[in-house]
Formats: sequence, C-alpha cells, structure tokens
Amino acid sequence: MTVLFALGEMATATQSLDQDTFEALGAELGYDVKVVSPEDEDRELLESFDIDLEAEELDDAENMEPRPPVVTVMGHVDHGKTKLLDAIRHTDVVDTEHGGITQHIGAYQVKVTAEDGTRRPITFIDTPGHEAFTAMRARGAQVTDIAILVVAADDGVMPQTVEAINHAQAADVPIVVAVNKIDKEGANPDKIRSQLTEYGLVAEEYGGDVMFVNISAKQRTGIRELLEAVLLTADAALTLEANPNTDARGVAIEANLDKGRGAVATMLVQRGTLRVGDSLVVGASYGRVRAMFDDAGKDVSEAGPSMPVQVLGLTSVPRAGDSFLVAADDRTARQIADKREAAERQALLAKRRKRVSLEDFDKVLAEGEVDTLNLVIKGDVSGAVEALEDSLLRIDVGDEVALRIIHRGVGAITQNDVNLATVDNAVIIGFNVRPAERVAEMADAEGVEIKYYNVIYSAIDDIEAALKGMLKPIYEEVQLGTAEIRQVFHSGRFGNIAGSLVRSGTIKRGTKARLVRDGVVVADNLEIASLRREKDDVTEVREGYECGITLGYKDIAEGDVIETWEMREKARD
Repeated sequence: MTVLFALGEMATATQSLDQDTFEALGAELGYDVKVVSPEDEDRELLESFDIDLEAEELDDAENMEPRPPVVTVMGHVDHGKTKLLDAIRHTDVVDTEHGGITQHIGAYQVKVTAEDGTRRPITFIDTPGHEAFTAMRARGAQVTDIAILVVAADDGVMPQTVEAINHAQAADVPIVVAVNKIDKEGANPDKIRSQLTEYGLVAEEYGGDVMFVNISAKQRTGIRELLEAVLLTADAALTLEANPNTDARGVAIEANLDKGRGAVATMLVQRGTLRVGDSLVVGASYGRVRAMFDDAGKDVSEAGPSMPVQVLGLTSVPRAGDSFLVAADDRTARQIADKREAAERQALLAKRRKRVSLEDFDKVLAEGEVDTLNLVIKGDVSGAVEALEDSLLRIDVGDEVALRIIHRGVGAITQNDVNLATVDNAVIIGFNVRPAERVAEMADAEGVEIKYYNVIYSAIDDIEAALKGMLKPIYEEVQLGTAEIRQVFHSGRFGNIAGSLVRSGTIKRGTKARLVRDGVVVADNLEIASLRREKDDVTEVREGYECGITLGYKDIAEGDVIETWEMREKARD
C-alpha cells in the first residue's frame, strides 16, 4: 500500500487492481509480474480439481468418431435467413419474432439423405439478423463448422453481408453461399456471384472453391441442393470428429429463465455425451441435468457431439457463449462455479474502480461534473441482454456524458432491481420482460423509471436520445452589430458618450460589447449601458443610423469600433 501510495495510487489492502497497476507495482518491488489470460487461469482452476484438459485432448485423439457438421446461417437483415431455416425445418419462427428480426439464438438439427443414401444429421444455429447483434453473431461463428451466407438476389451485398463474411473468415470457417429470393422480379444471381469475388468468395463455376446455390426460401426450391452442398463442403474441407465416449464438453448457445422450469439453457455438445443426472458447470452457473429436450421438445436421455439440447436443472442462468463441462459430483461443480464467479466479480471491481492519484485529484473533482446515466438491464434471454449491453456501451456522444450498466440479468424485473436502481438513480430497461408482482408499484413509489422494449434498436435509439439530452448545451458567440465612434461627448452626468454611426447589424441596449482600437481589443466584457437617438432613449438602433452610446468606460476615442455580441446555444451534430 505504501509503494502504491508513492506511485500516486490510493488503494486499500483488500481492493482489486487492474493489470497496469499490478505490473507497475511489480516493477517497483523488483518482481516480474506476468498476467495470464482468462483461458489459462481457467485451465489452472480446472487442474486444481483434477480436470486435465490436455490429457483429455490426447484421449480424444485416440477415440475419434465422425460427428455432424454445425452450420450457422448468416447474412444481412431481411435477406431471408429465418425463412430459409423455416423451409429447412418446416416450422414458422418469423411470425413470433418482433419486426421480423430474429432476437434469439436457436439451434436445430435436421436429417438429410446423402448421395450414398444414408440419413445424415446437420445442426443449424440460427443467429440473429440485425446489426445490433454483432456480439451474438460473432459467437455463433465460433462454435460453427460451416457458415451459410444468405444473400438476396434482388438486393446484393450489403454491410451486414460483409460483416458476416469477416466473422466467418476470422473464425476460419468454410462458407456456402445461398443466393435467396431468385423467384423475385429483378433477381440477378450472377451479379451476386461477381460481387462476392471482391471478398474472396469465388464460385466453383468461376474456377473458385466456394459452392453457390440458388434458392427460394419462400417457394422452398433449392433447399435440398443447399443441404447437399453443406455435406459436400463438410466432407471436402473438414474432418469432423469427436470422442463421444467421455464426459461432455460444449457451449451454452442461449439461456433464459422460465417461470415454471427455472433456468433453461440451450447447449451444444462438442465432445463426449451429456446425460441426464450429470453434474454440470456452465461458466459461473452449476447444477445437475434434471431433464433434456431436443429441438422438437421431446425428452432425450443423452446428447452426443454436435447435438443441441435444452437443459434443465441449473441453479442460475448462464451467459450465452459460456463453455460447459461435466464435473465429478455436485460439490465439485459448485466449487468451480463459485471460484469462477469470484474471479469475475474481482475483475469487474478492478475494471470499475476509479484510479485517483494526488496529482490528478483536482481533475477528478472536476470530472464529478460529468453526468452518468446508470442502467439496469433485464431481458428474457442472456444472448439478447449481452447484445443490448454491447450495443449500448458503443454509443458515443462525447466525454461529457457517461453510460454505466450497474447490473444486467435474465428474468422478470424484481424488487432487488428496483432497490439497486433507487440507490444509483438508475433507469431499468426491460427487454421482453415485465416486472414481478407489485414491483411496478414499488418502482412508482420510489420514482424509478422502467422502460419496456421488444425490439433492440428501439432501446438503442431511446438511450442515445437520453444521453444526448443529458449533454450540457454548447454556446457560441454571435456578433449582433458594430458601431464606429465619430465624436466623443463629455457629460458630468453620464461620463463619456460615444457619438456613433452603426456600421453593421443592430446595436441593442443591455447587450455585451467590446471596444476595438486599430484592430486591437482595448476593453472586453463591457455593456451598452444606455442608447439614445436624438434626445430619446431607445432599445435598438439599426445599420446606417447615428446614435449616442454609453459603455460605462472612460477611455474611448474617435475612430474606435464598438462590437456587440451575445452567446447563443449551438445545435449539436
């Protein structure tokens, strides 16, 4: 603490510190501080519970069996991704989505008859389509083997199409292009093929290695050819294998809080087999698998590699993208989850802590004037909450206003959320959720504002408008008029009076003025104390007229120029 204090860092013995501070402290004390990555830290944590990931990888290598490909459907908003998935699995998701935009990640498995006559399963991950869901879409690409890029034949390559290509290429995932809406007037599939060559996607007919399939999701044409293209790409470009005869590992694709069933997580098994009764750790959540359901809602007792299942039995809602593993028993699962949660909490505290040194203490006091909008975000599923948080934190309206998310969670808005919002003067954002019983009345009594949304970009627009509303107005100086002093009159009662001719604009009584002599400001922050025309007091004199002006300033001379001005609020960009 003493060394930190000497470094200009005031911290208590139990406080969390950030990486830079630790490195500076280590250098001062003569230690070489190495900060491990979160992945390495987690690996060390698991090793302390006798879970050796490297040994498991070696064991997997000897017991590999083929597994189905995991496919993510990506592309620009409104290009027909969800319609394509409808056509593939013959159910209608679009009608249940607000504004026709997919708001949740879902995972589905379909069986396709391959060329050799066998029925082969393919797992589909449905990623959301709006640009605000970049975070979730990126996560979709991380668990993916193949990406289907949907491009509308009548619309062409759009910004999110490029974004989807970048995500897939960054994750080193092969791409199959589905040219959709070929049944529409003005559809030009060849134009799509030539446009995509600019992004490194060269069609097979142009001598490239990317399969392009013309489809119409609405008419359900070309779907079989697309699925065959996926299998061909998987067989040609990838070796899809996993060890099914071991403890399960995988990723939570989505999670939400169900009123009757508690925490429900959609899991994608990546290795091993997940069984009912297994003790499970998902990020900082834990529990025992009470029941599992497939994408059709049927009970399943076990799930092998690449199989998506809904899992019940977790004690809390995990985050979308958290990895899961099967632990030896419930106690081990709880201990791993608790340690992960403690590490996350410490990291968050270190991140939130304001660093104050004696040198910049006055600056921090001045920063106290910065307005902060505090938010509590509650949503129906963790993926949507995370995407909303990610989008809100990217809103930039300058340094004068800050946005701080003090809490986020899944499920109905509770009394605790209102208490938290009361203490921190926060606004509660409810995304597809409502308050629990009597919570709305409590929020009303405490004066806490709760705003409800079911489309993500409405929330983003509202918060951006609120942040802009918190900005202090910008004022700029506007020149009103200038007058040249032609003659100076001396008066015992009024002092020196400037007999002047108004050169431009209007001279008004009571406005601010400055005196300019030979282009140099002689006196600033003066005021037009009185204004006379002939023998009458007037409020203003326009350009081209003569008048008498008193400034309450003695040192005036013939040839001086009086400039008048006022501060006006300036519109922000």
